[in-house]
Amino acid sequence: MSRIGKEPVIIPSQVKVDLQGQLLTVKGPKGELTLNIPLRIELEISPKQIKVKRLSDDKKVKSLHGTIRALIQNMVKGVVELWKKELEVRGTGYKASYANSQLTVHVGYIHPIVIDIPKGIQVEVHKDTEIIILGCDKILVGQIASNIRKIRKPEPYKGKGVRYKDEHIKLKPGKTAKA
Repeated sequence: MSRIGKEPVIIPSQVKVDLQGQLLTVKGPKGELTLNIPLRIELEISPKQIKVKRLSDDKKVKSLHGTIRALIQNMVKGVVELWKKELEVRGTGYKASYANSQLTVHVGYIHPIVIDIPKGIQVEVHKDTEIIILGCDKILVGQIASNIRKIRKPEPYKGKGVRYKDEHIKLKPGKTAKA
């Protein structure tokens, strides 16, 4: 039995959970999320908790057991309090701006990079160098943050680029003058 999979998912009072066939819908004050449950995974929904059970002991079903439970837990948490990723832009002349559901990032290329932000995701830009991504869906928030970071990864000599807020970049020493 999966250690994570056997734990129940506690449902807060402001969250509504609905299962129709294999489609699980979680509604809360911050949004609504859906998840398609695999065929050999079964959910027992009571007013206070959700239990995830597997119908067979196949290797694939065993591997899905804990994963589905973790996804449901992340959905329940996301509709109550939004998931958040913070990025910072470092470098001379590097900056970001957000308008009309498009994030524009200037990071040393000839042209600015424009990213369309999907519906359900909020982006805030502070001081032109701090980007905050908020949303119900943990996977989507993380993917958008990763895509923004891929525009210009921090380089190892000066640390210029886009990085996560608390990310530590180990800088390499540059060339030194011969004595």
